Amino acid sequence: MSMPQSQSRPLSSVNRRETIRNYVYLTAGALIMMVNFNIFMAPSNIAPGGVGGLSLILNHYTGIPRGAGMLLLSIPLIALGFWKLGRFRFLVRTLYVTVFYTIGVDVTARLLPAGGLVDDLLLTAVFGGVLGGIGYGLVLRGRGMVSGTGIISRVLQLRTGIPVSQLYMVIDGMVIVALGLTFGWERALYGMIMLFIMGLASDYVLEGPSVVRVVFIVTDLPEAVAAVLLERLRVGVTRWTGEGMYTAEERAILFCTVTRPDVELLHSVVTEIDPAAFVVIGQGHQATGGIVRRPDLAKKAATEATADVA
Repeated sequence: MSMPQSQSRPLSSVNRRETIRNYVYLTAGALIMMVNFNIFMAPSNIAPGGVGGLSLILNHYTGIPRGAGMLLLSIPLIALGFWKLGRFRFLVRTLYVTVFYTIGVDVTARLLPAGGLVDDLLLTAVFGGVLGGIGYGLVLRGRGMVSGTGIISRVLQLRTGIPVSQLYMVIDGMVIVALGLTFGWERALYGMIMLFIMGLASDYVLEGPSVVRVVFIVTDLPEAVAAVLLERLRVGVTRWTGEGMYTAEERAILFCTVTRPDVELLHSVVTEIDPAAFVVIGQGHQATGGIVRRPDLAKKAATEATADVA
């Protein structure tokens, strides 16, 4: 009976270290984003969409502080996330980032130059996109999200099967159009530049420049891991059988491809099922076919895999 206890201590220690690491990423990312908002976005009324862009519009028409406006807009979105996504830890981290970020925006606004750093709108869009992307990438590395278009996109992805990245572009594009109607189309176009650069910067911080990630998972629990990948990530999974050259033991090898935003989620769900799994993630240029994106097919595949485990 002593062996399970001795094995649980290292795992608990690993979980604590991972939690601390996640919140360090979340805090650092939120700090960078609040500074970026006040020195680039707010003074120029340029934003890459999202709740931040909506808060600029709300402030323009009502005078509500921008951070308070973001918090008011985020509360119903977080509630929607709890209701539809049901991923408690992820949403707790998102709640932490959202509250810290939105309150920090109003606090740091009093400490930073009211007119921003530069008057040139192009420099504002470029460097605002780079700095904002670094901050957002750190938040994603901490397995969180700033409440807003991210939660809406994930909810819609679950219902429609449309990739999250495409939903991001559509929703943020609608916010940028609203910004154009409020502050002028020149600023809206610069907002598109900021959105594009922010996406590139966050991708580099999160995972690197490649579009597709090729994943190999060596695990003793292939059915359980495959089931959760089918259900949570909705990706097709192929199973091979390999032999360890050192141990001469047969091991199951799972193969799948995922997009960059799903890498952290894949790490989380695989570790949750099998902490001892050996995961290798490589870069790929393109993947066609084999991805279960239709919700009905994903649900059916996950149900069959779960039944096999039982």
